[in-house]
Formats: sequence, structure tokens, C-alpha cells
Amino acid sequence: MIPRSNILAQLATILVALGLVHAVPPVRRFNQASGIQKPESTINHVTNTGTLLTSLEMAGYVTSLPFVTSTATSPFPKLKTPLPEAAPQVSQKVPLALTTSIHEIAVDPFKPVATGAAPSQFTTRNQHPVPRLNIQQQSSPLQTNKFYANFYLGDQSFGSFVHPYGLTWSKGGGPMSSWGMAIDHIDYNEKVYGPTEKTLPGQPVQYIINPVGIQDLVLSAAELGSGTTLQTSKLDTFSVNAILSPSNVSNTASITFPMVQGMGFVTAVYKNLTPWIETGHAILSVTPKPFADKSIFKYSVALNNGNTWLVYATPSIQQDPKFTLSSLGSITGPAGFSGVIQIAKISSDKSSEALYDASAGVYATSAALTGNVASTNGSYTITWTKAGATCKPLTMWALPHHVKSLSNSGIKIYRNITLTTTTKGNATAVVGDAWTLVETNLPTSMGFAPWDPDSKMSNTNFPSSVIAKISTAAISELSEDISAQSNLNSMYYSGKALAKFASIIYVAKDILKNDTLVTQGLTKLEKAFSLFSTNQQQFPLVYDNAWGGLVSSAGYINNALLADFGNTAYNDHHFHYSYFIYTAAVIGYLDPKWLNANKDWVNSLVRDASNPSKLDNVYPVFRMFDWYHGHSWAHGLFPAGDSKDEESSSEDTNFAYALKMWGHVIGDSSMEARGNLMLSVLARSLQSYFLYEDDNDVMPPQFIGNKVSGILFENKIDHTTYFGSALEYIQGIHMLPILPHSALIRTRKFVQEEWERFFAEGAVDPASKVQGGWRGILYANLALYDPATSYAFFSQPNFNASYLDGGASLTWYLAYAAGRGGTAPSGCSHV
Repeated sequence: MIPRSNILAQLATILVALGLVHAVPPVRRFNQASGIQKPESTINHVTNTGTLLTSLEMAGYVTSLPFVTSTATSPFPKLKTPLPEAAPQVSQKVPLALTTSIHEIAVDPFKPVATGAAPSQFTTRNQHPVPRLNIQQQSSPLQTNKFYANFYLGDQSFGSFVHPYGLTWSKGGGPMSSWGMAIDHIDYNEKVYGPTEKTLPGQPVQYIINPVGIQDLVLSAAELGSGTTLQTSKLDTFSVNAILSPSNVSNTASITFPMVQGMGFVTAVYKNLTPWIETGHAILSVTPKPFADKSIFKYSVALNNGNTWLVYATPSIQQDPKFTLSSLGSITGPAGFSGVIQIAKISSDKSSEALYDASAGVYATSAALTGNVASTNGSYTITWTKAGATCKPLTMWALPHHVKSLSNSGIKIYRNITLTTTTKGNATAVVGDAWTLVETNLPTSMGFAPWDPDSKMSNTNFPSSVIAKISTAAISELSEDISAQSNLNSMYYSGKALAKFASIIYVAKDILKNDTLVTQGLTKLEKAFSLFSTNQQQFPLVYDNAWGGLVSSAGYINNALLADFGNTAYNDHHFHYSYFIYTAAVIGYLDPKWLNANKDWVNSLVRDASNPSKLDNVYPVFRMFDWYHGHSWAHGLFPAGDSKDEESSSEDTNFAYALKMWGHVIGDSSMEARGNLMLSVLARSLQSYFLYEDDNDVMPPQFIGNKVSGILFENKIDHTTYFGSALEYIQGIHMLPILPHSALIRTRKFVQEEWERFFAEGAVDPASKVQGGWRGILYANLALYDPATSYAFFSQPNFNASYLDGGASLTWYLAYAAGRGGTAPSGCSHV
């Protein structure tokens, strides 16, 4: 029997192809109850035993299209007969610095938005469908979307990735049936690329997968067995403690693993246990090595896979632990050992051993984030808290986008010492207790209008004929029922609808300069928005006191955690809430009197997804955005074999853009600066890991031809989506929504290469064959490279409104293409 989820997915695909419904945005990561048949298209994992597992099987995922029969995916009304056309008015080309402040005085981008409780319209729920499994009590809200979440979700058997190492609780598994913490590091020659049988010469592979369950080394103890528990403590923005405790042993016996992103060593703090160091390979030799620091004992461990690992032991009582080879797969230490054991893999550059020697004994336990923004210059500093031999320099691993923006002050970058990461190219060794990363081209001049990153200008200087065409579209679209289109059972779709009308009304104000039309539209938009700001929508938001956040009440009904893309379990909050924040920014810009009654509600969405300060103890700090990786993780409280993931890079940037504009409108200079800084960091990281120009020097060459990542997990990359494998879905989900920030993230060179590879006439999948809302998305994106063709598409007579998805308007697409230079006379350059 075909699973119901597959039937729905196939039905939706057919309806979209026939143009009977709009193509819907992605269904992302969901954990389905056991017993549901998995789709055949899931991606294979390869274990060290050669067993094929699927990542969806490991995580219990299912791909489906929810709400197929609900109002959330019903077609939006088509364009109605235009009302009498307003008199066209020609706007002027002006620098957006006139509408967006540029702060000459240094601003702290990480000041709290607010510190009070959630507004009274949000009911508080003290219980959540996802239990807080073996998490030690802490005073601050718990993180939900960080790299270590697998350690407190499901059966705790999935791994976490600190990059370049991965850590997984063995839980009695693996070749040694160990109960310790397994450490993996995957080299490039161990990665799995595919599907090779479907790949033509010169064509890119679909996916890159890192094998799981390798167990290069396992830090364990003789006392660990079937009663062992895994607890977590100090859940922080960059770090966590994972604690293994045996049963029937003194309460003081444990192994604590301080896990910090980019940590130079895997560190284990032993208390009153007998160390066992195990492996899924075979140990060829264990060699004690002389060490200058007499408090530390060093060993070299050679494995039969050709790799060598270093082991550094710092006993609490200075006595040689005399680690000895007890079998081909294990090393034994002394009973009752207390102290620190650190391990590190020697890189291909053998000088890495001297680097490790210099830092042995010290390790990071957490990190603090600070920043500074002045005008178009910004920086953020990650400062690590150290433990152990704190007088020694700290070695950490930097990702490629870090290396390109690191200030050399106070650090040393060892560009020749690298280890591969799972999905982010090579990590580079950096020695220093704090990193300052610099961005010197913040998009401070970007406002609501079409914008160009090279000229730093907007362009609203349109011919009267263009103004007339945009006006016709705006009058028609603003005659529609905004409340009906936005009053849905999904925060995601509701937000998209509201944002669509916000952009139309903005165009009516600053481009058409039609105040009558603005008043007409704004009255309806504010009424539609009030349904949400008073929390009277179909599924009101609640403040979840268990995890600390604003979530949809839909998931509390029969534990339906898949409702609204998993919002209740903290999936996609930056995607969902970005549309509301952007809408509020436009309304506040047009009607400042509206702000007083709505500011706290909007700020609550900001705080949930992007609280910048520990002074705000109502929400965790930066739930979604990961300042180590330089982008967000959309995956919430669902266990997953490949850990966290991000699909729609463009909606990630949409949150940062909305943050910037909302901060500007309400006069919060810290928030505006933070949005500008996040946009610049996103541009840097996404252009390395998600959006690939042909000369990309980070990702494997056999994958770059895909041009976009598809879904980027911590442990794999797959050129697909959660809702289908059509090319326009895969590429398009990294395009929408097309707004002023799109030009910063998606370079003209990239868009040209992507278009010519996939969508130009004669390419693999010409855009002319793409139907539904995805066709409009492709042509709106084309305005970033060829605005004339984009404008011609949207301005054609009798334009087919089915080419607009539920979050797009003809008004905005016409204005955007024109503003990018789509109506420039022959011989004039684009903006």
C-alpha cells in the first residue's frame, strides 16, 4: 500500500503541474512516529560495516505536503479587474542612505531587545510535547536548535558535530560494544558521493554523505555499562557539557565532555574511573612520547587505517597513567583515574603535532559573543572561556568563511594545518583565546526599495509607462481581501500573505506616490495583522515555559508536532517570523502611530528567534542563528542522524533583512546594526557553503555544478528538497522571497551561471517549462542578472497570475525588475 504521505505528495505535484494550485513552499524536517512507511527516495547512509541506512529512516522523517486540502494551500484570488488607474507619478533615483540610517558612532549590535516577560496576549504553557531528557537544571532558557540537541532528543544515539570532529554516544554499540563517547573524523577519501550510476560525465553528484558509526576512537571507562546515562548541562550558544555516568558507582564518578564548536581537542574530564580508549579499527601501536610539560603524559596511537591520533593525559595527581594496549581495539588506564584526557588527529601536515603539544592541557569550555558596528564597518568577537592549563594558548579550528574574515590581531593562523569538515570544506588551525571577525561592507544603505550592492543605490526613476503598469497591478491586487488570504492555519503561509501586501503598499507609497491607494491598502493590512498581534489567529502562539519560546498551539493538539512545519517543536521560526517582522516594519514606516500598540508583540518574535543577549532571560540567546557557522539551523526538537539542517538560505537572509528594517523603523540602532552585520556574515558564509559560483574554492568540485546545496545538514549535503526533486524547487527555495537583500546574497555572477546552466533556453530545464508560482520566482530572481528579461516577463499583456505564488505580487515583481534596471534604454547599464 502506498503511504498516505506519498499519495498527498504525488497529488500535490500533479495539481501544481496542471496549474490548479500554486506550488507551495517547502515541507522541511519532521520526525514521524514509528511505524510509518518511509518514502523510497530517502538518501542512503553508509556505516563502517557497509550497511546502508537512510538518513530519513535514522531520523524517522517522512516527506509529505501537509494542508493539501486546507485553506493554507488554497489558491489565492487571481488579479481582479483593475480599478480606475491613478495618475502615474515618476519617482527619483535616490541614495537609500536618505531612508536608512548610517551609524557613524560605534554601536553594540548585541544589546537586548527587551528583558520583560512575554506580552500578556500569549498564554503560558508549562509542559511541552518534547520532554527535556536528562538535562541538568539551569537558570537560563534551554537551546533548541544547536549542534548538541541529539544528546537530549529521542534515544540519544545520534551524534553531534563540533567540526571537524563528530561525537556520538556509543550506547553499547559499535565493534567494541562500548558505552563511551565515540569520536569520528572523516577524510575526503572516506566521503560518499552519489548517485554515481545516474551521473553523466561532467555532471555533479546529487549528494555528499559522511559515513556514520566509524568510531575512530572512543573515550570510555571500565565502569560504563548498560546502566550508563548521558546527561547534558550548561546548554549555551556555542557549547554544552555532555556527561556520562555509570550506574552502581559513586555519584562522583563520571566523564564530562566540554563540547565547544571548533574545539582543537576532544577533551574528557574523568572522575574516579578506569579509562578505556577504544576504536572501531585496530590499534597497531601505543607509543609513550617524551613531553616537556611533566604534568602531562603523551601517547601516539597508530591505527590500521593509516591515521595517527595523539593522546594527552593530565592526571589530577601527577603520576604516569601508563596507558597500555590491552587488545587490538582498546587501551587501558589506571583504576580510579581523575584528570583530563585529550585526543587530536594528526593532519596531513605533520607539524600539527608540535601545534597540539603547545596547547595540550588547555581546553575551551564556552564562548562569549561581542560586537561593534560603525557605519559600514562591523566586527564580532568570539572569546573562549578556558579551563585546565589556562596559561597556554588555545588551539581551535576555523571554517573557511572565518579564515577569510579573521583579524590577525592576537591570533596566529596556521594555513598549512587543516582537517576536513563534514560539509564546510577544510577547517584551519588557529591559535588564540579570542577571534575577531571583520566585515567592512555592511549594507547600511539598503532600504525597502530595489537596491544594488555595487552602487549602494536604489532606483525608482521609472518611465511614466512603467509607473502606469505598476499602478494597474497595485490597484488590482490591493482590492483583494487581505484578511481572507492571511487568516490561515499556518504562521508560515499567513506571514507570507501579509508580507506580500506590505510590499505592494510600500510600492504604492514610495514609487507610485499614491496616498489614496496607500490608505486603502494600509487600513486592510493593519486589520489583518491585528488578528495575529492580538493572538486571535486560528492557532494562537503560546509561550512555552519548558524550552523558553513562542510556539504554535497547533502542536499541542494530540501532540501533532508536524503541524505548521513543526513550529511547535521550534522548526523554522526564523522563516515564519521573518514575514511578520518585515510586514510590521513596512506598516510602522508608513504609519508610525501604529508602533506603540504593536511593538512588543513584534519584538517578541524577534526575541524568540534572535535574542542577542543573556540579559534577556526569557528566550535563549540566538536560537536559530549560529555565529560559528555563519548561518541559521532550521531544525528544532527532532532527533536526526545528520543533525541540524538548513534548506532555504534565502529565507534565512530574509530574517536578517527584516530584523534590520524593523530595527530601523522603531529606532533600535543595536537591532538595525545586528541585522546589517548578520546580512554581511550570511553573504560570506552562504556564498561558500550554499550558493556556488563556478570558482568556489570550498566545496568538493564534483558538487559545485549543482549551484546550490539543496539541503545542507551538519553531516551531509543533498541537492533536493523536503517537498520534491523538481529542479525549480531545489534552486527556487534558495531564491524566495525576492526582496532588496537578495542582490547582496545572490551575486550577479552566480545568478547568471545558475540561469545559463539550468533555465536558459536549451538548458536542462528551460524556465518556459516551469509552471505555477515557481515560474514567477525564477523570473523575479533573473532580475538580479538580466532585469530587462525579467521585466518583460512580468509586463507581458494578459500576464498569467498563476505564475505568482501565495507570497508574491505582480506589483512588487514589476517594481523590482524595473528598479534593477529592467526598463533602462538600450545602451544603458543596469543598476
